[in-house]
Amino acid sequence: MSASNQEKEPLFSPKNIKLLTSPLNLNNPITVQVLGICSALAVTAKMKPAFVMAVSVTIVTAFSNLIISVLRNGIPPRIRIIVQLVVIALLVIVVDQFLKAFVYDVSKQLSVFVGLIITNCILMGRLEAYAMSNKPWPSFLDGLGNGFGYGMILLMVAFIRELFGSGTIWGFHLIPQSFYELGYKNNGFMILPPMALILIGIIIWIQRSRNPQLIEE
Repeated sequence: MSASNQEKEPLFSPKNIKLLTSPLNLNNPITVQVLGICSALAVTAKMKPAFVMAVSVTIVTAFSNLIISVLRNGIPPRIRIIVQLVVIALLVIVVDQFLKAFVYDVSKQLSVFVGLIITNCILMGRLEAYAMSNKPWPSFLDGLGNGFGYGMILLMVAFIRELFGSGTIWGFHLIPQSFYELGYKNNGFMILPPMALILIGIIIWIQRSRNPQLIEE
């Protein structure tokens, strides 16, 4: 067997699987790296826009990682940031046009935040920290993993905020009408951005209490 064949790594080797799973917990982009907080505060009042935003960021992160990794050896160091921004902007425009064409109501709810994916620190962070120095397939998985980790936190926060702030999940009423007749009221504070920050803080506290290695000594 040739040396080149020996060096081939399975597509889903333990190392590659870790690229997908690590951002879900010990290397989460929001709760550990503290990136992407702004959009997490702005789009998590409802599950539907939070889900669409999570999918959008995952697509852009994964494919921008892939494209930059493919091009990395031909990108002059002095213009690497410009090239990265051009790739991200192109993907964001495609995603934005797709949303306007097929889920226009959600696109209106997300407003400028889809366009602001371009400035999301998660994307530039992964391109600089990983895609510029790794092969295309691992870079693609790294982008997917970080997108999943970002989306997981968005959906957790959106679930709590929509349930207690509006009494619904994905627009469907879950809290029985009888509760309202007995005096139950939706918590308006839940749909305000400060509550998203409080919820993210609670998630960070729970995560670090369960994983002491995340606490700096």
